[in-house]
Amino acid sequence: MHIAMSACLALAAIVTPASAQHANLDPRTAVYELRTYYAAPGKLAALNARFREHTLKLFAKHGMRNVAYWNEQPTQEHPDGRIIYVLAYPSRAAREASWKAFVDDPEWRAVAARSEADGKLVAKVDSVFMTMTDYSPKLTLPR
Repeated sequence: MHIAMSACLALAAIVTPASAQHANLDPRTAVYELRTYYAAPGKLAALNARFREHTLKLFAKHGMRNVAYWNEQPTQEHPDGRIIYVLAYPSRAAREASWKAFVDDPEWRAVAARSEADGKLVAKVDSVFMTMTDYSPKLTLPR
């Protein structure tokens, strides 16, 4: 949970005026999803490349707000490293609809198949849903 706390603290540090916020996603009522991808052995670089070159654009295409992404440096407990990121949605129902559309997208399926031609990139995924507290600093979500 230490990394989850660090991610939340880093997220709370992103502060700018409310006028810069996306019109249809209120940071105070949004649902945030903290996702942790445990890279398969030797696959962290390929997983980062897939996010960088394809996944973020496809997330945005399907209404998921990319908030921030981190790499945890390899540790004894997680020698292959992890990608930790936060997405935001207007509601939990919107999250479910966005993920269904993303998973069903032929473009995503092609990207996943190409990137996993030599084996799976992800060994495990953890997901935590969060809502902002009333005392959190104002957050500007990336567009």
